[in-house]
Amino acid sequence: MNDIKTGDKVVMNDKYWVADKNKGVEFTVKSEPFDLCGTVCVMLENYRGGYALDGLTKAEV
Repeated sequence: MNDIKTGDKVVMNDKYWVADKNKGVEFTVKSEPFDLCGTVCVMLENYRGGYALDGLTKAEV
C-alpha cells in the first residue's frame, strides 16, 4: 500500500480531477489514514475535508 504518513509532503496526482488552484501545490498530511465510505483518506493542512490516499503522491525532496 501507500507509504504516506502524518507529516509527509504530498501533491495531488491525476487519478482524480484536481482544481487548478491545487495542481502542483504541496500539502502536509495531518492525519493518519482513515476509512471514509470504503475509501482510505487523510486530512491535509490548508485543505477542507479528507482526500483519497491513492490520489496523492509524495513530493520530491
